[in-house]
Amino acid sequence: MSPEYSLRSLLLIILATFSANASNWLYLAKLSSVGSISEEETCEKLKGLIQRQVQMCKRNLEVMDSVRRGAQLAIEECQYQFRNRRWNCSTLDTLPVFGKVVTQGTREAAFVYAISSAGVAFAVTRACSSGELDKCGCDRTVQGGSAQGFQWSGCSDNIAYGVAFSQSFVDIRERSKGASSNRALMNLHNNEAGRKAILNNMRVECKCHGVSGSCEFKTCWKAMPPFRKVGNVLKEKFDGATEVEQSEIGSTKVLVPKNSQFKPHTDEDLVYLDSSPDFCEHDLKNGVLGTSGRQCNKTSKAIDGCELMCCGRGFHTDQVEVVERCSCKFHWCCSVKCKPCHRLLEIHTCRCPPPPPPPPPPPLPVMQPLFH
Repeated sequence: MSPEYSLRSLLLIILATFSANASNWLYLAKLSSVGSISEEETCEKLKGLIQRQVQMCKRNLEVMDSVRRGAQLAIEECQYQFRNRRWNCSTLDTLPVFGKVVTQGTREAAFVYAISSAGVAFAVTRACSSGELDKCGCDRTVQGGSAQGFQWSGCSDNIAYGVAFSQSFVDIRERSKGASSNRALMNLHNNEAGRKAILNNMRVECKCHGVSGSCEFKTCWKAMPPFRKVGNVLKEKFDGATEVEQSEIGSTKVLVPKNSQFKPHTDEDLVYLDSSPDFCEHDLKNGVLGTSGRQCNKTSKAIDGCELMCCGRGFHTDQVEVVERCSCKFHWCCSVKCKPCHRLLEIHTCRCPPPPPPPPPPPLPVMQPLFH
């Protein structure tokens, strides 16, 4: 093997590792909400930040609590969207937060990067609109009359500032010099797809004005969608994610569908490079908890069904007694009285995998004849 080839291989490994750990800043979600990031010295102590993110932290101290809230939003939404799947966005108390699941170029990693960049853009924008930040406020560019006949007024969400900050903070590792590996391109694409999920779903909210509640005229403003809507959009993109590979158009490296028969992906779609593991077995080293002990739906044929969730290992069925309010009646005046009702509820949980077979016994020693 030539020295040039060895050096090139080592460089590719370093770049892949460099970009694969770009989500380490999500460790900010582990910080207590009481511990505000208010001093430059705090930035140096934050786990998961690269040096350029530390510098951004020092220059934008007032924004960092919003970044932390964005990380928390992203993790909570990920766990909601994947609550019925084998991998349910379980987190670790170490770096990376999701274990090695996000260091591979899977569609799960694609979702994590998209929802994380969206979380930062959303939280920072919300802080701007609520007056928490001196650097930004409402979007004052949305003013005047509209073609629909209403008046733009109120506090429109300053999504442009939130998106710009997310691009600067979240994308900073991949945009570093030399980080042009296929994984870096994948991360950048999915980061942008996460922000597009907010931008493309901005809505118009209005308030009516007039005598006795009439709507003689109304004022309107632009508002972000609920973050649950953003999560729903990205979950749909996850289900239809495109497997890609790197190609070159001139001197530019781009990602193209691995299957040439598939139509090119858009800026709003999620892309991935590697097939996902089955997430069936417990593998704490890689942040995979497995599905043993997980609840499943006995009647479902989807991924939350016991057959798929339990990976064919079978499941336990237990009966649990629950107490509910029933036969409620209104009594004048003014109370509602109910009776306690007891019913049995079936709970189905996945079995543990069978223990590994015992090692074979050592071979018996070969007996040598006493006499020749």
